Amino acid sequence: MTAQTAFTEFLAPPQWGTVDLLSDLHLHPGEPETLQAWRSYLQTTPADALFILGDLFEVWVGDDAALEPGFEADCADWLREAAKRRPIFFMAGNRDFLLGQAFAAQAGIQLLPDPLVLVLHGERWLLSHGDLLCLDDADYLAFRAQVRTAAWQDDFLARPLAERRALARHMRTQSESRKADPRAVWADVDAEAAVAWLRSARARTLVHGHTHKPGRHSLGGQLERLVLSDWDVAASPPRAQVLCLTPTGAQRVDLR
Repeated sequence: MTAQTAFTEFLAPPQWGTVDLLSDLHLHPGEPETLQAWRSYLQTTPADALFILGDLFEVWVGDDAALEPGFEADCADWLREAAKRRPIFFMAGNRDFLLGQAFAAQAGIQLLPDPLVLVLHGERWLLSHGDLLCLDDADYLAFRAQVRTAAWQDDFLARPLAERRALARHMRTQSESRKADPRAVWADVDAEAAVAWLRSARARTLVHGHTHKPGRHSLGGQLERLVLSDWDVAASPPRAQVLCLTPTGAQRVDLR
């Protein structure tokens, strides 16, 4: 079980009709198809608000990366333009947990805690990236605890940007190798922990990403969890999906 017992509440304005939820885009300059799909989505979505539940970026080495021309600065520009039309909220994932207030201000987005209870259309939706609930992945949770400390982050961010980018490239190469290993076993969300969170949050539905296993899972007693899809437009078939919360419930929308 996780020790998390307190849940921040976000009361949606009554004029919001549709709210889009998405996660795990893993944006990277080496994947232009997904990047373009993301930019197009930002320009065309009719949603009244957008909640990004982590891993918008494949890796984030610090907000100062967006201060020079390039991929990060372009993403900030696209987000800022989209945020002029609707509020955009961001919850950190396991890949972009170093994204901070400086980039949020540059991009015009608002940072969220994990987990969060969204009160919308008379329902309480429990939102999370999802990694905290993968209790069987003990090695990752130990690593997560380490890198979320102020001391670790201060030490990492004090390194030159070029060094941080090189470390990120090395970590991405390692990650791709692990994903290609057919023997790899990936931890899923612990059902008992998910139920405990929902009961504590007084919510019926948990929405999360992280696992890249989109689906709908009954947890018993009218409780359930909805898993968001990752994005990969170059895959066959392509993946680019949002979960739309409307007054009639949750609906998945494929953009490709």
